[in-house]
Amino acid sequence: MTEALLVSNAVLWIVTVALGFVVVALTRQIGLLHERIAPVGALATSAGPEVGDLAPDLNLQALDGSTIELAAKRTLLFFLSPTCPVCETILPTLLRMEGEEGSDLRVLLASDGDPNEHTRFAKQKGLDRSAYVLSMELGMRFEVAKLPYAVLIDKEGRIAAKGIVNTREHLESLFEAERLHLASIQEYLQQSDEAEVFQLPRAGAGS
Repeated sequence: MTEALLVSNAVLWIVTVALGFVVVALTRQIGLLHERIAPVGALATSAGPEVGDLAPDLNLQALDGSTIELAAKRTLLFFLSPTCPVCETILPTLLRMEGEEGSDLRVLLASDGDPNEHTRFAKQKGLDRSAYVLSMELGMRFEVAKLPYAVLIDKEGRIAAKGIVNTREHLESLFEAERLHLASIQEYLQQSDEAEVFQLPRAGAGS
């Protein structure tokens, strides 16, 4: 009986040590995968004005009746709908970013449809109705086909970045693209991949 118990304990220790090695190996692989996974940015589209173009020169009417000049200052234009669950989820993050990005950034919510529906939605979500515009022309100018969609307009009134945004990371990628002076994070990754290919040693080099 004692011998069997000793054998059983020995087997358990061997299994425990083996599992420990497996966990360490898996942890290492997860770390490697994390390093290799590229950051995912907003899904840039070719529709509408291109990055670098001047934003449309439009005077828009806000829900509170005031008039907003679209390209008058640095603006994060966010297209949404009261019936879009992803838009609703990302709204708190969007509004927090307005303060995080500095006082020079204006967040402007945009949509179209029944003003009463949007007024109720704005009140329910605590949104500033002076920064909420309804304009079918605006959506048509940017050729918005899927929501939520965002456009970052720089202080000179030019489009700095744009794309479909479903997460905070997507929103942040617009500001990163602006900082890098690129159309999108995808363009940055593509350039990095091309540079890596060019830097690969040629066969027989140095021999």
